[in-house]
Amino acid sequence: MLKVESVTKYYGEHLAVDNLSFEVNDGEIFGLLGINGAGKTTTFRMIIGLLDKTSGTITLDGKKIDYSETDKIGFLTEERSLLTKLTVKEQVIYYGILKGMKEKDILEKLDKLLERFKIIEYKERKIKELSKGNQQKIQFITAIINDPKLLILDEPFSGLDPINVSLFVDVMKEMKEKGSSIIFSSHRMEHVEQFCEKLVVLVKGKSVLSGKIKDIKKAYRKKNIHIIGDVDINKLSKIKGVVEVINNEDEIIVKIESDEYVNEVFKLIAKCENILKFSVEEPTLNEIFINKVGETYEG
Repeated sequence: MLKVESVTKYYGEHLAVDNLSFEVNDGEIFGLLGINGAGKTTTFRMIIGLLDKTSGTITLDGKKIDYSETDKIGFLTEERSLLTKLTVKEQVIYYGILKGMKEKDILEKLDKLLERFKIIEYKERKIKELSKGNQQKIQFITAIINDPKLLILDEPFSGLDPINVSLFVDVMKEMKEKGSSIIFSSHRMEHVEQFCEKLVVLVKGKSVLSGKIKDIKKAYRKKNIHIIGDVDINKLSKIKGVVEVINNEDEIIVKIESDEYVNEVFKLIAKCENILKFSVEEPTLNEIFINKVGETYEG
């Protein structure tokens, strides 16, 4: 288990991370979210010991994270951190040896991963000759080559198409099943919603939202009603509790203040003809994120 307790980080007089606490259990995928400058990367660097904390504690399985523990950690940075004049094989061997692995074991694992990511033909190619997407794959491979107990991914899906995002996600899920703790950041809320269990949202280094995603969505009072059929948009917008009506080409989305106003909308829909769909749904994580971050900045 990774445990971050009351961690604060100052750069001079600038407060970058403000009394942050969270836990990532074994076999759990955790999201650390926030807009640029929120303190995510600083937090990651403190976890792996690249930056000193101003105060607070960070432990992995109850132990302080130092050089004796870093072999258990994999870290994919947001910035490219590859040595571009090396070949793929040379680069991965370099990182594997830094993690205490034997070259024979590194090469066996490398071949499996290159096959998995469909880039086995690039094994002897120099990093600089690869596309940005394939460089991201190699960077991901270097982060997981040692089967880390804790995997930290800072914007892992940057530059990837949906097919390759799916490859990354499949590997992450397999590592989760084997007991790895995974913590990552992403600007793509749909990725977080797809496979993340818990999260923290940072604004100016401070947690403004945290917990299990399913609980966060239940607690968020605003709901969305999805309707397909012949409905008078003007009448919908005048119903008490309706915040917004979006008339898309394929369906109408009615945003309401809370589920207590569902019946008011349903009364109108019941009088309409050709209704093919009436569905009350939780808001997307993206909506909650924008609302929560916006509230904080306005406040």
